[in-house]
Amino acid sequence: MSFYKNYFTHKYHYILFVLILAFYLLPGSGNVNVHDTQKLLTTVVRYIFYLFFIRGSQAAIVLIYKIHYWNVTIDLQRIIQKHKTSMYIFGASLAVLIYNRESLFREDFFFLFAAQFIEKYLNMEHSPTSIRYGIGMACSFFEGYLTHVLPSDGARFVGFAENIAIYEANQGVVFPVKKLFIIITKSMYCPPDLKQFNKPNRTDLARLEACESLSDVEKDVAGVKNRTYRNSAYKIHRPGSDPVYLAAECATPLHTLHLVLQKRALFEELKNIDVEEVVNDFCTMLRSIISKSHDCHDKCELVYFDNTNPDLNLADVLLDKIRELEPNFENIRLQ
Repeated sequence: MSFYKNYFTHKYHYILFVLILAFYLLPGSGNVNVHDTQKLLTTVVRYIFYLFFIRGSQAAIVLIYKIHYWNVTIDLQRIIQKHKTSMYIFGASLAVLIYNRESLFREDFFFLFAAQFIEKYLNMEHSPTSIRYGIGMACSFFEGYLTHVLPSDGARFVGFAENIAIYEANQGVVFPVKKLFIIITKSMYCPPDLKQFNKPNRTDLARLEACESLSDVEKDVAGVKNRTYRNSAYKIHRPGSDPVYLAAECATPLHTLHLVLQKRALFEELKNIDVEEVVNDFCTMLRSIISKSHDCHDKCELVYFDNTNPDLNLADVLLDKIRELEPNFENIRLQ
């Protein structure tokens, strides 16, 4: 049994130990009368209020930053559910202070706030020994996959854009946007064929159909000779209009983690993983890497798809993205 498992198993013993230690240290403070039980409890409640107020403020700032700069969609109901216990404790401590007609903030709050800020700043200066799942998977996905299928290697592989041009010439079709669309689903689930995201019995909606794949990319990688990479081509059938062609696939690292989480009994260490946080970290990090890559920044497009929303249709989401990238796509014809 690991240290962390033991820690969480005996967390109540840990809390009790800390409380006992605190009460032993109290006599050393000239400002607290240990015989005034009500005053003592009010002081404890006040500091609980302080700590949860500071923690909540920091979380709110991070949330606002993500919404403003990363365009992250926030599930408010999920956030409330996740932090329900903390909100109850904060609310209860606030109620106790108000009931006892205590001022909410005293001079000591600002000293505590400054101490918390300094402690947090010092921790930021030290690089962490480990990184979050989503960030690590994004780096691995970019370096272990995208760098092999997007840029030309100057030898055996001509590059993704040229690969599409060859496909267009051979198949007599046109891709209005010559980018690899990487679909990132909210639940991390990725079907073997994107047509499984089509709405059954809805002929009034656009739908996806797999086509012949683009030409294979073969490279010698990490001791594997002639390793094969392959990108899939799809066409979007639209009611009353010509089909639209694109290269699209899901983010396989997220799908792999999705499969892992279906077997939590085997991977107990990941049982408390936050799926939304992983997806957000993956999207944010991958977008950042792609935007800074000279070889890949104009060859790839991330598409977030909430597959848990029954009102959304992936084919329409992709059409909207194509329309955003190429407003005149309806008039693009094969050269």
